[in-house]
Amino acid sequence: MKHAIKQLVRDALEKAKNGGELSLKDEPEIVIEKPKDQNMGDFSTNLAMTLAKAERKNPKAIAEALCKYLKNGAGQVAEVAMAGPGFINLKMSPLFFLQRLLKVAERDADYGSCTIGKGQKILVEFVSANPTGPLHVGHGRGAAVGHTLCRILKKAGYDIKAEYYVNDVGNQMNILGRSTWYRYQEVLGKTLEFPEDHYKGDYIRDIARDIITKHDKEFLDKPEEEILPFFRDYAAHWVLEGIKRDLKDFRVEFDRWFSERTLYEDHSVDKALDWLREKGFIYDKDGAVWLKSSAFQDDKDRVIVKQNGEQTYFCSDIAYHQNKINRGFDKLIDLFGADHHGYVPRMQAVMQALGYDREVFKALLVQFVTLKRGGEKVQMSTRSGEFVTLEEVVSEVGVDATRYFFLSRSSDSHLDFDLDLAKKETPENPVFYIQYAHARICSVFRTAREQEFEIPHHSEVDLAPLIEEEEFTLIKNILAFPEVIERSALALEVHQISHYLHDLVALFHSYYKKHRIVTEDRPLTQARLFLLQCLKITIRNGLSIMEISAPEKM
Repeated sequence: MKHAIKQLVRDALEKAKNGGELSLKDEPEIVIEKPKDQNMGDFSTNLAMTLAKAERKNPKAIAEALCKYLKNGAGQVAEVAMAGPGFINLKMSPLFFLQRLLKVAERDADYGSCTIGKGQKILVEFVSANPTGPLHVGHGRGAAVGHTLCRILKKAGYDIKAEYYVNDVGNQMNILGRSTWYRYQEVLGKTLEFPEDHYKGDYIRDIARDIITKHDKEFLDKPEEEILPFFRDYAAHWVLEGIKRDLKDFRVEFDRWFSERTLYEDHSVDKALDWLREKGFIYDKDGAVWLKSSAFQDDKDRVIVKQNGEQTYFCSDIAYHQNKINRGFDKLIDLFGADHHGYVPRMQAVMQALGYDREVFKALLVQFVTLKRGGEKVQMSTRSGEFVTLEEVVSEVGVDATRYFFLSRSSDSHLDFDLDLAKKETPENPVFYIQYAHARICSVFRTAREQEFEIPHHSEVDLAPLIEEEEFTLIKNILAFPEVIERSALALEVHQISHYLHDLVALFHSYYKKHRIVTEDRPLTQARLFLLQCLKITIRNGLSIMEISAPEKM
């Protein structure tokens, strides 16, 4: 709606310029806001104050000139008034809102889409958990946030690809292989001491049993150095397939699974380091190789090759992000766990060292999740094997509730996940509350059909019977949906969708208690059915962005 108001203001500016009231040497930025006090109007702008300096006029004089032309807003502006030092407040006519409500039904599944992205190519990398164990709830939150962010950005007109970076190189993979090797021997009856720093989850024993099923005692008496590559690769593949399965069940899919190992196989890492060394951004010190990241606003230089010759994660990340840019992406968005906050400035430094604008790279930090059951905190630990997996949470509360709760707060805020609340079928449970609104609307439609009412087509409906204040409050909030998508995309904030839907259905539940939908008045009934159809479309589209179902019966 704000875009429509901006156009009305532009038209008024043009008329004021033609009438000699304004010179307008440069096209001004028009900012439209919604007044905190609804009695002031539907929209406001401070344009008169921002123009005052360039026009060399009192803001009130500019506001008066604009108000004069805004009053002739093609029947769309009911009232226009100046307030304070030069604010312009506009109250729109019922026609303004009703005309736009027709577009909701016309656009249907496409409603909410906008074009601010202009086809910009963005690669979103998220989850990227090491393939050393099942996904835990922290990974699940990152998966829900990353996947929903991709869907928001697509809805906003960006060209989006989703990617999972498989860290299949490094010491943690050797530890995974040895952990499986030790369990393999144990299951076959060998007594040995399991290393304290190895992976102890039950899944390691499951992998060992799977190997025994296929290979029996084939490896039992062979030296570790000979069989370790097999155990490492087998376990990594087994774990990765489980991760893919869990994510698919969680309704998360990726356009590409990118293996870190390929960066070494095609020498991308060596090439990237050679390029940086030629540019003078790499130096040797104390037997290690360092990146001059402090030259690019990082707080210190970073080691990329250790004294023992082992390359750090950071080393391959340099090549990986160069690879992303080389694939033609305009912007890179990475989702990191909160414990990776120190990684952000060094990656921005890398982008600059590689010759790119540091703003090409954007990192979002996904904060930790605390599970609660019965009011008590559920303890989680990864390597000890006492962690709560994403699969367990989904099995307990369902995909819809799990995704909603992960998306219910800003991703950079800590999340307390109340498992008991997520299972409740009461208004206290926000996802139930929203889904129930959708199901209730569908129930109204079934009742209407039984009484031989049909939802009118957007080209035929008469909305004049809609006159109640609650109806227009509902309409205004339905029409705000595209702006919520736009704001969410620009701010990279997924929680705005869940908050919007919760507020929207609260208005519906209140309206439904106060007003009958199916009445003896046929024109009124049809108008209200159409309003609910537009509300249903909005709720469904919002839930769809979050990949949450919109049930017709509950």
